[in-house]
Parts: sequence; structure tokens; C-alpha cells
Amino acid sequence: MKIKNGKGVLNLFLIWFIVAFIIYPNLNLLKTTFFINGELSLNSANKLLSSKIALKSLMNSFILAVSLSLTVNIVGIFVVLVTEFYKVKGTKILKLGYFTTLIYGGIMVASGYKFIYGENSFITHGLQSIFPNISSNWFEGYGAVLFTMTFACTTNHLIFLTNSIRNVDYQIIEAAKNMGANEKTVLFKILLPTLKPVLYALTILTFLTGLSAVSAPLILGGKGFQTINPMIIMFSKTHYSRDIATLLSLILGGATILLVVFMNRIENGKNYISISKTKTKLKKQSIENKIVNISVHVISYLLFLIYMFPIVMVILFSLTEGHAVVSGKISLATFTLDNYTKLFTQMTSFKPYLVSSTYSGLAAIGVVIYSLTIAKLIHKKNDKLAKFYEYSSLIPWLLPATLIALGMMITYDSPRPILLGQVLIGSPIIMVLAYIIVKIPFSFRMLRAAFFSIDDSLEEAAKTMGASTFYTFRKVIFPILLPSTMAIGAIVFNSLLTDYDLSVFLYHPLLEPLGVVIMKSTDIEADLNAKAMVYVYSVTLMIISGIIVYYTYGRERKAPK
Repeated sequence: MKIKNGKGVLNLFLIWFIVAFIIYPNLNLLKTTFFINGELSLNSANKLLSSKIALKSLMNSFILAVSLSLTVNIVGIFVVLVTEFYKVKGTKILKLGYFTTLIYGGIMVASGYKFIYGENSFITHGLQSIFPNISSNWFEGYGAVLFTMTFACTTNHLIFLTNSIRNVDYQIIEAAKNMGANEKTVLFKILLPTLKPVLYALTILTFLTGLSAVSAPLILGGKGFQTINPMIIMFSKTHYSRDIATLLSLILGGATILLVVFMNRIENGKNYISISKTKTKLKKQSIENKIVNISVHVISYLLFLIYMFPIVMVILFSLTEGHAVVSGKISLATFTLDNYTKLFTQMTSFKPYLVSSTYSGLAAIGVVIYSLTIAKLIHKKNDKLAKFYEYSSLIPWLLPATLIALGMMITYDSPRPILLGQVLIGSPIIMVLAYIIVKIPFSFRMLRAAFFSIDDSLEEAAKTMGASTFYTFRKVIFPILLPSTMAIGAIVFNSLLTDYDLSVFLYHPLLEPLGVVIMKSTDIEADLNAKAMVYVYSVTLMIISGIIVYYTYGRERKAPK
């Protein structure tokens, strides 16, 4: 290929990057799993079939995925209806509780529930004082995982289903009422059918979340309920069982791809339209039946308490001495600010924050630069290179994080010609690269959409006046994209701060990120100081997440026209 200008060099670099870190590691993972000494081998499949614990984890993953699809839909649809469709007293207060999932999620939720309801928690001690025969491990296993994930995974409903309900044309509901439709008919025959496309998508996303769950099964599942990803982590620790871990990852990736294809076929095959030429804004509906109305209010506030209780307790525990939290004897005398003092004065406590912030910051910058570059190069183009960039940038969306991590770990634990003989395992750079890879699909799709909102006449005018392509992008296009770019970077940064799925495979032993530190603190043998610091980490992370959520969802709405 003859390189005529800087664009050619850029294309070469991007092709190398995509092949080296997105395509090659996954192909090498397939080769390592199914080919030994150049010959096809089913040894890993035989190992998997003979491993009862591996087969049970597969079954548990699908059980959790199906169960979660039902429970999350029930809770998610209910909380959206009571905040957006029905007149319920105290809606603003209810929203405050329901939307806490935006700032309190991932490994923080699982560890929080473990500390509050686990075997050494003050709640367990309190229950045992009332019911002596209750097991200290009462909050463990399938039920604990399902309960925790049900209330942690309604975020997508609160974002996407809320927007869909707000876009429903009120004239349809009004017309149905004029024809004698009752409340039940309006809900099940009018409203929910118009929301089917988004409900299908949310169900598939929830199913995938349950299928690839890591934190909740690992922390709360106990020995009796482990799913695929925790088993992948366990099997990957030894060379003998690493091929089983790889095969489990491939099964998980295959299931993900099949579900995505299935979702696309459903969306393409069924369209539900609820629009008119003169659309009317939706009005909240009164619940006429008194018994139903009271029941809805009671359930709404019960759910509010379930959402808020862990957060309130985590904040309270972060201001309490560690021994008081374990013993359950909390009083004003046990109130302390020492935990927060340690975070900002002791390097051992602050180091995980610094490590995770550095990793997440570098990854956010890297993924934004990559996505901006790709989005600009393929904007309004349909050639083969543009399609290659587009489809390759979506590959990580189809693969579970554990599969990506295993591919990187197995491929770059020895010198490879594609990296000029460099070994990445044991270096911090592999973590940053893995973080970038998993966030490419989201960042690319968001920034590509932002490019279509730019008026083409601006770029044409700049070129007419003699401006170069790079100068036009830097002075004309990028300033317009800056708000969206910063919002995407902030979301990526926030989502990676407590990452565990990738970090547990690739982190440097001397540079432990927050996700790994939090996971270690959930161990029963962890000391009180480590557990106390997790509360502080959780509170400060919620503050950071709250600021980012406000920035991306609050300030953006106030942007000038």
C-alpha cells in the first residue's frame, strides 16, 4: 500500500490497532482452545462435560438470566408507571430513591448488600437475637443474588422506558377511554403494546446482564450458586483448567451474539406505532379503585425503602467505627471521621483511588480519541474501509468482558510479532488497552450519532475559505462536538472506576484498582479497617457518580439553543 499522506499513515495505524487488540486476541483464543499442535482438539469440551461444577454454573447462569428478565421487568415497569403514568403522591421523593441505581451499581451494590445482610452484618446479628435458629448465611445463594440484581438492574427501565412513555400520544389513551375502556384495558391493551419494542430490547439487555453476571454471584452466591463468569475467573487461575475457562467464555460470547441477532430480528419484524399528526403530551392517570390505589402507594414506598436502605446504611457505616458496625452497637459515641481522614492522608488507602482514576482517565481519553477519529473517517461514507471500521468497532459489544480479558491475557503473555516482540502481561498498559476496547462500541455509536447533528454547510464554508481538513475539524467541528465528547468521556470514566470483570485478569499486583480492593474486602477474613474503607470508597464514588450524572443529564438540558 502506497502511503501518500498523513491520512494513509492514520489508516494503517487504526487497522493495526483493530487487528492487534480487537480481532487477533479473540481469534488466538479460539485457536488456543480448539487446536493443539496444529490439530483440532476437543479436549477442552471433554473437560467441560466432565466438570460438574462447570456444567452447574452454565445452568445457573441461564436460570439467573431468565429469572432476572422476569423480576427486573416487573419492578422496572412498576416504578416507571408510578413515576410517569399514574398519579402517586410523593413522586419526586420516590424518584430520588428509584434513580439511586444511576450512582450506586456494580460491585459497590453487591459488596454493600454483603456488608448489610451478610453473615457478620448487624442485621444478621439482630435477626439471630430474635430468631436463634436462623442461619448466619441466610442472605446467600440464588435468592440473594436475584434480589440484589433485581433492584440494581432497573436503571435501563428508568432511562429508556421513561422516555418511551413520555413519547406516547395521549390522544390514543383518551380515545380508548371515550369508548369505555377501563384502567386495566388502557394499561394492558393500549399502553404496554405501544411499548413492546423498548420492552423487548430491555428484556434482552437484562437477560444478557444475568447471563454475564460477576459481582453478585461471586460475592453473594456462596458455594451453592455460582454462574459462568465467576467460574471463568476461578478456572483461569491455573494452566490445567484455563481451557475450560476459555470454552465457558466462548459459550457466553456465542449466547450473547445469538441474543443480539434475535433481538434485531424481533425489532425488524414488528413495529408498534402510537403517533398522530398533532401529538398530545401524556397526562398522568388517576387510579380510581381505592383498594388498588392504596396497594400501589404501599408497594411504591416499600420499593423506595428497599432502594434507599443500602445507601443510607453505607453512608452511616462510613461514619462509624468498624467494630461498632460488626457488633451492631451503633451510637453517637461510635461516630467518627477517621475513615475519611485515612482516605486523604494515608497513601495505602488513597492508592486504589489513584490507580483506578489513572486507568479510567487514560482509557476515557483513549476511547474518545479513537471514536472521534473513526467517526470522522467514516462519516457519510459507505466504502469497504468504512464498513471495516464500523463493524470492527462493534465487536466488543458482542463479547463478554471476561472473554476479551482472556484473549488479551493468553495472547500477550509471550512475545508476538504484531507487537514487535513486546509482552504486555505484567505491565499497566494492558489494563488501559482492555478498558479502551470494551468501551469502544458505546463511545463510537454515541459520537457517530453526534456527527450527524452537525450542519454540513459549516465544514463546506471552512474548506471554501482554504482551511485544511485538520484545521476545520479542530476549529469548527470539534467545538460543536465538545459537550457530547466530554459527557461520553465522563460516563466512560465513571463506569470504569470500580470495574472488576476485566481488572481481576489483567491488573498489576502492585497497582490494585478499586474493584479488586472492594472485592477482597468482602472476604470474611478481611480486617475491619479494609471493610470500613469500602464504605468510604462507596460514598465518595456515589458523589463522583452523582456529579457525572448531573453533568450528563442535568447541565446538558440547560445548554443554550
